[in-house]
Amino acid sequence: MFKQYSIRNYHFRLVCYVLALSVIGILVIGSAKASVQKTQIVGLFLGLIVMAVVSLVDYSFILRFSWLFYFLNLVLLALVEVMGSDANGATRWVSIAGLRFQPSELSKIIIIIFFAYFFMKYQETLNTIKILAASFILVGIPLVLVVTQPDLSTTIVTALIFVSLLFIAGLSYKIVLGVLAVSVPSAIIFLSLILQPGQKILNDYQYRRIMAWLNPKAYADDAYQQQNSIMAIGSGRLWGKGLNNNDIASVKNGNFISEPQTDFIFAVAGEELGFVGAALIVILLFLIVIECILIARKAKDLSGRLIACGMASLIGFQGFVNICVVTGLMPNTGLPLPFVSYGLTSLTTLYIGIGLVLNVGLQPKKY
Repeated sequence: MFKQYSIRNYHFRLVCYVLALSVIGILVIGSAKASVQKTQIVGLFLGLIVMAVVSLVDYSFILRFSWLFYFLNLVLLALVEVMGSDANGATRWVSIAGLRFQPSELSKIIIIIFFAYFFMKYQETLNTIKILAASFILVGIPLVLVVTQPDLSTTIVTALIFVSLLFIAGLSYKIVLGVLAVSVPSAIIFLSLILQPGQKILNDYQYRRIMAWLNPKAYADDAYQQQNSIMAIGSGRLWGKGLNNNDIASVKNGNFISEPQTDFIFAVAGEELGFVGAALIVILLFLIVIECILIARKAKDLSGRLIACGMASLIGFQGFVNICVVTGLMPNTGLPLPFVSYGLTSLTTLYIGIGLVLNVGLQPKKY
């Protein structure tokens, strides 16, 4: 069950990158909203403890409970529908024994764990209709529960993680090409339908976010946050205005970005740390993804590779989407920036995932 811990170069580098990004997050969040900085610090220390514990427990032992985790995930997501609390029009949080958390965030890591086990077990028959159909049904149930909260952004990222796991597990290129041949025109048709006035596919707020991105002048109220975010990043120039500054021309200080400590934290980093600071955050995210992939190559089995690559997908996709949103390259999604944005559930999820990746690295492939 437990493995002897021995520090290797890739362990050390990965932990250093995560710590560096977490510290930057604490500093930037303290500047964005000082009252939540202590919570972020507590989240860091609790996360490090969880990460250390998870890294010491053999991931093969953890995978034995994959079905239990899967059904627990469904129960938590279902509880959101029954007793979830509302915030800004979305019901995504649930309170149990005084602890308020977001099950859809935990769902990401649970899906990685479950399908690392599932695809490992059925790797020889992965490309059969039976196994592919079963895998899509198994991922579809939690995704439906997440999208009804509504949380379209988390649904999309989780779906991308699943697709990445499926591909890494050995999905046939013939199937990939066939899916692309169908999905590309389907995506075009879907986009044309949701852009029609009076469409019923997306919720009203989701439709307005897309239209605000495409035509910010016509949807000025909905484009307000994103446009101010772009302005904030541009005003930071090379070195930024400095953390906790009193600049009266600051977009953040003027409260032109609502809840800047959440999914728009990159705007604060761009304004106060400048291009250099923003680039450092992007580089650290990139290095964490690369380390996860390098560790995946050393994994002793397919399940280890899937865990490490799954975390690389989670951090890579979520970081990419968040930065694209804040810089105006994508519509607003509400996704937090990995290790930087405020949110104890998302932080815990990430530290658990990194602990699992370290665990995979402790048991390298035998040649």
